[in-house]
Amino acid sequence: MNTILVTGGAGFIGSHLCERLLGDGIKVIGLDNFDTFYDPTIKFKNAEAIARRFPDLFDLVTGDIRNPIQVKGILQKNKVDVVVHLAARAGVRPSIAEPLLYQDVNIRGTIVLLEACKEHGVENFIFASSSSVYGENQRIPFSEKDLDIQPISPYGATKRAGELLCYSYHHLYRMNTACLRIFTAYGPRQRPEMAIHKFTRLIDRGEKIPMFGDGSSRRDYTYIDDLIDGILGVIAYHKEFEIYNLGESQTTSLRELIRLIEEALGKKANIETMDFQPGDVSVTYANITKAKRRLKYHPQVKMREGIQRFVEWYKKAQD
Repeated sequence: MNTILVTGGAGFIGSHLCERLLGDGIKVIGLDNFDTFYDPTIKFKNAEAIARRFPDLFDLVTGDIRNPIQVKGILQKNKVDVVVHLAARAGVRPSIAEPLLYQDVNIRGTIVLLEACKEHGVENFIFASSSSVYGENQRIPFSEKDLDIQPISPYGATKRAGELLCYSYHHLYRMNTACLRIFTAYGPRQRPEMAIHKFTRLIDRGEKIPMFGDGSSRRDYTYIDDLIDGILGVIAYHKEFEIYNLGESQTTSLRELIRLIEEALGKKANIETMDFQPGDVSVTYANITKAKRRLKYHPQVKMREGIQRFVEWYKKAQD
């Protein structure tokens, strides 16, 4: 394995993946458009820190996955063995407001990458999907075997469309493709609008935090180190086409999450109860049997420890 292209390489998950790959001596090309969905300076800092540590192995390219000329140019210039496609327009609620933008980035961008891989002989394509594809699934925990899944947001629908495109390219061109249904990743560098980061920031400042619904909704939260282990497992072991759940296979309620953040910060939350939001689901819960068996995926970080690690990072980042 010589060179890996990571789209969204300067983002939360992407920057962690790049670091792990580079630490293993693998050349990495990070492609990122530094979108303004959240402060681009956060991603620039991520990329700059990686470039300082690995100047000979890391190549940062500023570009857009929707631009076929740019994408093909990267693959023409470099012998890429694997594409890990993490770049996306993220977020359930914003996708309801801007569905056409989500379609453009998440579906068209994925097709552009798959076409470029086909033309330039890239044999391995890893697509970051989402637990959002399951929608309000009543079969708990969620299994990759569930076929009648119905996403309830444009974001979830674009991720399901991406999975279907990956299968099509595998079928037509025998490209090894893996779709990773990621269950709420968190940890250092988490995007600032996501619940754990947002709640930590607001509780620390003594500001109100919005709690949508009665606090009983539950999420399967995946610590970033465990998630990266799962992606590395795909790179090492995956062939043909598969969908993998990557989660902790444990759930935490919204109220429990707030309590854990309070404990880690040593501060009380000022909770403002809000109506349950359209597009949100009541529970996410990953069955990770397949990932354990095929990828040697064994998540280690429990929620309490993960929140403690995140809060420690958050405090240092404020200095």
